[in-house]
Order: sequence, then C-alpha cells, then structure tokens
Amino acid sequence: QVQLVQSGGGLVQAGGSLRLSCAASGSGFSINTMAWHRQAPGKQRELVATITSGGTTNYADSVKGRFTISRDNAKNTVYLQMNSLKPEDTAVYYCNAEFLRPGVSVTRWGQGTQVTVSS
Repeated sequence: QVQLVQSGGGLVQAGGSLRLSCAASGSGFSINTMAWHRQAPGKQRELVATITSGGTTNYADSVKGRFTISRDNAKNTVYLQMNSLKPEDTAVYYCNAEFLRPGVSVTRWGQGTQVTVSS
C-alpha cells in the first residue's frame, strides 16, 4: 500500500512565504510524476505545479516566478516553496503522485493542508 502524508501550511501575511512537504511511503513502487494542486472555496481544484522523476517542472501561470516545486527522490518527498504569497493563493493544497510497478499505475492524493494568506 502506498500513501502520501502532507505537512506545512498555515496562516501567513501577504508577501510572506510558506513551504509544503509531501512524503510518500510504501514499498514495491517507483514514483513517477508528483504534483501540487489547490482548491479554493467555491472553486474547482486546479493544478499548481508538477515535477517528473527526472526533475522537469511545470507551473500554472498564476504561480510562475513565485512558487518552486522540488523533490528529494532519496526521501520520496516533494516540496512546494511558496514566496510572495497573495490572498488569492488561499486554498487547501493537495499533493499527488503516480506510483508505478510493472503493469500497475496507482495515483494517490495527500490529505490536504490549508494555506491562508491574509491581506
């Protein structure tokens, strides 16, 4: 069984920074792409950033230049460094990852963590 456990988040003033972490656990799988998504109240969940196993990253236009996704493959952990935070970044943030083994692909989500940016 594989799972993702998130940490980090909280309340910060506009212009501040936060870092989210998401650690994968389980055996017998390799981890392919990892990603961060967010869902603001009354809105659909949106993709924030992705990172492949080789380290290629992509970002939503709304966070480019402010957020950085990274991963530590030795720790099976993905991070989201969020700088210059804005009130519109307020949302529940979720990580997800694709776990692979021969003939099997499984996607799992973290439990979600609240990020609140005050103006």
